[in-house]
Amino acid sequence: MVDLTLITEEAVKLAEEMIRKGYDIKKIKRALKLPEEEFNIALEVAKARIKAKDKFSRNDLWFDLEGLRYATHEMVADYRGKRLKEQGVKSVADVSCGVGIQLIFFAKHGIESIGVDIDPIKIEFAKRNADKYGVNIKFIVGDSLDPEIVEKINAEVIFSDPARPPEVPERNLEDLLPSPLKVYEAYKEKTESFIFDLPPQIRREKVPWKGEFEYIDLYGHVNRLTFYTEPLAKAERSAVLLPQGARLESNPDLENIVEEVDEPGRYIYEIPQGIDYADLINELFHTVRGELKLLLREKRRILATSDEEIKCKYFKRAYVVVKTMPFHPVRINDFLRKEGYGRATLRISVPEEEYWKIRRRIEANLSGEKRAFVFNVKGLAVIAEEVHQDQ
Repeated sequence: MVDLTLITEEAVKLAEEMIRKGYDIKKIKRALKLPEEEFNIALEVAKARIKAKDKFSRNDLWFDLEGLRYATHEMVADYRGKRLKEQGVKSVADVSCGVGIQLIFFAKHGIESIGVDIDPIKIEFAKRNADKYGVNIKFIVGDSLDPEIVEKINAEVIFSDPARPPEVPERNLEDLLPSPLKVYEAYKEKTESFIFDLPPQIRREKVPWKGEFEYIDLYGHVNRLTFYTEPLAKAERSAVLLPQGARLESNPDLENIVEEVDEPGRYIYEIPQGIDYADLINELFHTVRGELKLLLREKRRILATSDEEIKCKYFKRAYVVVKTMPFHPVRINDFLRKEGYGRATLRISVPEEEYWKIRRRIEANLSGEKRAFVFNVKGLAVIAEEVHQDQ
């Protein structure tokens, strides 16, 4: 049995320092002087901390690599904590809490918090993380679907961020661990207020309850799909853009004003992925003050265009178009060199091996100071420069 008391902060910091300096595993093991299982855990925590720098403001949290993968980004966790506080929620139970990050941010916003997980190591890590953030949380080791555990839980809201299985052809609630279907059945006599963290790719008809599908977009890319059952729902669909904190909600009464065009106007705009996932492009167009048209809608990239500059908090980035031409890498390179561009950032969707061939041709022998952004719109190269918007 693993003795977690042997895995100290000092041991993990030493392992992290030695990893960064390039020491091999044998030398790290001799330095830590831990039994095999405890050493393996300490080493993995150290590796996870090194990888976690873009996800958390702290560099001393506890998780293994799997825990890091599923841990909620600090900015997302904080937003959801604020939302529940604003909705007047007093207590929440996270019935698949893992290493506890989301639960910690519920507690940081003054919500009474209970955490359940079947893995005692994750619960120990969650306790240590709660101490780091200075919050008080009740933790329970056990199967959250066990009637005895269910009986112990008294909370206004049940939250669950289930583990995702390896890639499967289609996302289903039944495949998640624990399944939201089973969580709902286990706790429906205690509350009507549930929050489920779901795979963003899941189709809406797979979710049998009424409520809100909230797509959280982080730096322009979908990070989370949070489903709120009806008592907590604000709209049918919504998109939240972080870090700016902008929110867009569905409105079924709006006339469809989305018009598609094949060529760009003077300006182009990248629309955050979350708005597209939430199917809110029409709502966005109604919100924007200006004549906006849809230029490109791909899985990884959505572009709108206009002849006049439009400033909007819902755009990911804005660009001014410099040149359009048939998409031919050598001709694009000729134009960039003649116009004094030193860098070219490609915004195109092609297989990775083809991407690098195209990029090398476009960037060959560039030596100027300016930076160009190159888009491929239906075979048309759109060369643009970024416009920084103050909203």
